[in-house]
Amino acid sequence: MSLPLASATFPDGHTVPALGLGTWHMGESRKEAAEEIRALQAGIDCGMTLIDTAEMYASGGAETVTGEAIRGRRDEVFLVSKVLPSNASRQGTIAACEASLKRLGTDRIDLYLLHWPGRHPLSKTVEAFEELRAAGKIARWGVSNFDPIAMRQLTALPGGQNCAANQVLYNLSTRGVEFDLMPWMEDRAMPLMAYSPLDEGRLIRHPGLGRMAGRMGVTPAQLALAFLLGKDGVIAIPKSSSPERVKENRAAAEIELTQEQIAELDRMFPPPRARQPLQMI
Repeated sequence: MSLPLASATFPDGHTVPALGLGTWHMGESRKEAAEEIRALQAGIDCGMTLIDTAEMYASGGAETVTGEAIRGRRDEVFLVSKVLPSNASRQGTIAACEASLKRLGTDRIDLYLLHWPGRHPLSKTVEAFEELRAAGKIARWGVSNFDPIAMRQLTALPGGQNCAANQVLYNLSTRGVEFDLMPWMEDRAMPLMAYSPLDEGRLIRHPGLGRMAGRMGVTPAQLALAFLLGKDGVIAIPKSSSPERVKENRAAAEIELTQEQIAELDRMFPPPRARQPLQMI
């Protein structure tokens, strides 16, 4: 029997699987859409019920694929989507959310994020988020690619304390957030969503990680995901268009790293010793 997935809890008490499904680069080809839909459905079937998408991905194509994958299963899924900074004025955010809802084929988004800081006043974006939340079109909101300074500025705004999550680049080879951002978020019981948890596939090809994974009888991807799943309050969202690979990713929950194995990973991918600029893709 498979071990249950680790979970992460939002400030409002809602709990989600700590291993979800990414959709970046999905929806770019009609030929691949059917397989992408099957991959997302395979993830839902094995408990990876958090799906992360965005209006930016394939100019809405990823949301359309996601909508197809969850048709008839909406209540099983925790949906995350994002508004582009260029659309994040007060009225622009509301219009973007309406368009995302239509593509997703649903009446609500569980977590709606500002994709990265932009030119529109953040206060107006927060006002829009709060309006959407009051209308029941989103259940909660958050941000993406915000560093600690930006997070402090956000939470100082009226309504800013309602930020539920921050999605950032985080994986074994990109660990700068561990120094200051993660502790700040942990103090506020705010989950950190880790995008590109396999460093866009580069970790799969890392020789040292490959050797260690081989000794353990797992894949490099599973080992990299297990590292993140061992972190409290972290939600990893790997993207895969293959149902088989999604099932392999799910098996990462079976791996319980020992202190010696974590120390070996730390030697291979040293944790930060000082503050670093937030990295983005």
